[in-house]
Amino acid sequence: MAVPWQPTGGGITLAVRLTPKGGRDAIDGIETLADGRSVLKARVRAAPTEGEANDALCRLIAKSLGVPPRDVELTAGATARIKRLTITGSGPALVAVLEKLVQAS
Repeated sequence: MAVPWQPTGGGITLAVRLTPKGGRDAIDGIETLADGRSVLKARVRAAPTEGEANDALCRLIAKSLGVPPRDVELTAGATARIKRLTITGSGPALVAVLEKLVQAS
């Protein structure tokens, strides 16, 4: 199965499909889109107004990966359902945590 993350020079990029007002803050595994791309499914309680859902997503990803929130940056898709995040840190360590997360979900 394809994975929704790519190692980069200073960390990883992560493709996420966000569901705002999802009832809880959670990561729901990996989904393959109709065009064949893989995304990490995430849901947050926050509404998609004034960037609240994006902020909640960044906090959720930071907490899940054990990195400070400042290390998670929304780099594409601010108003779209599919978003791209850049996470700063040790690429191999971040990938290892993500693999554990998606196996548990």
